[in-house]
Amino acid sequence: MIGFRQVLAVPGMTPLLAISLLARAAITADAMALTMYVVVALDMSYAAAGAVVAALTAGVALGGPLLGRMIDRRGLRTVLSATVVPQLVFWLAVPVLPYVILLGVSFAAGLLMVPIQSVTRQAIAAMTTAGRRRAAFALESVVGELSYLVGPPVVILCAAKVSPGVVAWGVGTAIVVGGAGIALLNPPLRAEDEADGEAADRPRRRQWLGARMVAVLTMGFGVAMLLSGVDLAIVATLREAGQVSWAAVVVAVFGVTSIVGGLVYGALPRPMPTWLLLGLLGLVTIPAGLARDWPWLCVAVVGAGLLTAPTLSTVSDAVSRLAPAGVRGEATGLQSSAASAGFALGSPVVGAAIDASVPAGGFAAAGLAGLLAALTGYLLSRRSPRIVAGDHVARGAPGPRRLTTPGTAPAAIGPDVERGEPHRI
Repeated sequence: MIGFRQVLAVPGMTPLLAISLLARAAITADAMALTMYVVVALDMSYAAAGAVVAALTAGVALGGPLLGRMIDRRGLRTVLSATVVPQLVFWLAVPVLPYVILLGVSFAAGLLMVPIQSVTRQAIAAMTTAGRRRAAFALESVVGELSYLVGPPVVILCAAKVSPGVVAWGVGTAIVVGGAGIALLNPPLRAEDEADGEAADRPRRRQWLGARMVAVLTMGFGVAMLLSGVDLAIVATLREAGQVSWAAVVVAVFGVTSIVGGLVYGALPRPMPTWLLLGLLGLVTIPAGLARDWPWLCVAVVGAGLLTAPTLSTVSDAVSRLAPAGVRGEATGLQSSAASAGFALGSPVVGAAIDASVPAGGFAAAGLAGLLAALTGYLLSRRSPRIVAGDHVARGAPGPRRLTTPGTAPAAIGPDVERGEPHRI
């Protein structure tokens, strides 16, 4: 845990992660808050609620790269000002909006969602050195898992005690407070040696959005699709067993083991390739369908849980290494979009597999999606020239990183240069 203490000792890191936890817990619960409002307050169907959530998710997926590009060009506080105010207006208005207007406005709210997650990842890449970055991203993934454990359950509990409209106000307040907190903290999004070097010029998209970056984004999509499918498969399995009320316990076990896995992985001396972690995650997910009741399902999801946070952290780490500083906002926005698309697609695909077979088919479909994404990522990464060492020259080293096109010298010099290892996705 020495590495984690060093990461938290970085000036500004602890408040950054704390504010990120607050805002991300609210953002992960926004879909549940809108669902509760449509179903309970408007007395409409779950299909109607799903349409509102889909509109919000589509907006988030499309807005991520656009907001990231704006951060690269206009700066953090400009983007936060342009997103915090619309979020405040939207969530205050939710309890008085008719359904048709809510459907359209939800898309706009997603398009202008406060980019807490991508900003946190950019700041981590800028604030940490190569030797600490993996532990820092492991902590970031732990924060993400905590947000999933806290946000949706709190919304469900509060919706049962107070009106869904008040819950929407609470979610919006947390999002706004988180965005304002990040604006006040104003973390650096570029390291000192990047500010006057490569970040001064914005490289063309074809120079950095190559096979390796596409491989990482594909694997980010795959792990999100897998996780979305696993949640649905857990509910389907326990519903068939007549134990659906225990789904929260199984999901909690999954989340806690993911946190443990993230902490353990961050403390390891050497990293693992993303494709390998995702492939293992897919493999251990498939046999979870053999469980038939909640105690065995708790045991069955432990393996997948232990690998979840490490896989998520390696995706973030790889994006930060492959993206030049001048386009890091756009790259992390693409990562968020890939994850949003994976979560949106995972449930219907796995749901179709469950309907066509048995609940165990849901775990199989989710695991196979992860395996396919891992294989695709591996093959894509093998097609491009090997990166000699990942992301940045050790702090203080002379000269900016250089990008090259395929067929020339290796593309980047980076975080593994201290150990002399090649960068591995």
